[in-house]
Amino acid sequence: MAVGFAAPLVRRHITRGKFGKGTAVVSALCWQAPAALMLATRPSRARAAAVYALQMWAYLAHYDMPDDDPDWIERRLQIRYPIVTDRLLGFGEIPTIRLQRRLGTNGVGRHDTMLSWLHWSWFFVPHGSVLYVLARRPEQFERAAAMMAATFDAGVIAYWVVPTAPPWWAGETGHLPHVRRIMVEAGSEFWGALWQRLYDSLGRNPFAAMPSLHFGTSVMAAHVLGQVGRKQAALAWAYAAALGFALVYLGEHYVTDLVAGFALAEAVRLAAPRLAAAAKLVADGLRRLGPEAT
Repeated sequence: MAVGFAAPLVRRHITRGKFGKGTAVVSALCWQAPAALMLATRPSRARAAAVYALQMWAYLAHYDMPDDDPDWIERRLQIRYPIVTDRLLGFGEIPTIRLQRRLGTNGVGRHDTMLSWLHWSWFFVPHGSVLYVLARRPEQFERAAAMMAATFDAGVIAYWVVPTAPPWWAGETGHLPHVRRIMVEAGSEFWGALWQRLYDSLGRNPFAAMPSLHFGTSVMAAHVLGQVGRKQAALAWAYAAALGFALVYLGEHYVTDLVAGFALAEAVRLAAPRLAAAAKLVADGLRRLGPEAT
């Protein structure tokens, strides 16, 4: 478990900045860590939360890995297709550009800061929803955690297979008219000298855009909280809708990315019953080998 936790911290020494055997080694070490924790400890709510956290630690490593090899990304980077589809969805105009023209101001407005905070809050919402289920409906935690983790993991596979440029990058490089990255402007103004450290700590892969996991995991959070109650679900759906608007306006995602994120979350939800039996077999096998079996 300790080796699996440490692998992402030293991965650049192992991979030497290139995809290859080193990347496969880091990946294998990361993904075994949650299973190792189950084998090493007895059942408890703390263990359940820690297993989920280790899985997300592995996700973060894989989210960031493509940025270690810029040449690999450059060869595979997709730029045009979300522009084409967003023009269709926007009836001839990119929705991000339309929103920024109508709602944007000279400098950072109050609504820019508010929507940026909505964006930043996402780093707590998906995981917070899973932990809320653990606290309120512990018998449903395994299903909730598995669906949320599967959404993240399926998304990161897409980031590896089809690295896609977001609208702010397309605007900076001349593939679109100028697109402001309002979140960065608001962050620099609000956080000052701390902003760059905060920004760098959130990951370095600028092409993790398709599908939008910001939106997809927020949709999954609404489904997860629906296991607890209608009020919680309604609040989560309202949050997902507001976040989707913010992501497009701020220049972080195309509408196409949001559609793909929604489709990903729904695909995971619909596939969950079919995969539940296999997942239960694996979990039961680990329990038979773990401390609870003795």
